[in-house]
Amino acid sequence: MIVDPSSAGSQAASTSGPDRALERALAAARTADDHRGRDIVILDLRGLTTFFDYFVIVTGTSRRQLHAISEEIDDALEKGLGDRRMGIEGYDESRWILLDYGDVVIHMFEPETRAYYDLEQLWAQAKRVPFEPRFAPSSPDVHGTQSGQP
Repeated sequence: MIVDPSSAGSQAASTSGPDRALERALAAARTADDHRGRDIVILDLRGLTTFFDYFVIVTGTSRRQLHAISEEIDDALEKGLGDRRMGIEGYDESRWILLDYGDVVIHMFEPETRAYYDLEQLWAQAKRVPFEPRFAPSSPDVHGTQSGQP
């Protein structure tokens, strides 16, 4: 995906504020959780880049689930917050779907693709935003550790 700096997160954040970006990231994470997304992580990238403020990273178990999560996030952010997606990548292939909201970028992966690209390690210096899923999966996460609540 090519990012146009004139429409990237720093501009979106200046018109909507960092609290609005966090609200958008949390809404996307909650929506993914509501649709059984797994291993949901929100990374705060504000101190590391000016292109975007937050990543939301989610694992889905099937192409159908990844499509449903992406469509529901679009719907929740548009209807609930009045935000429109600036771009989408990977929807047809469905191994990695990226939704671009300017200051928030949502990454939805199938498990193998998430493990391969390992964005959490790539952006290891980013702070993690606390997020507790309502639906705790019982299977190991992409790093082989048990995720969710006991």
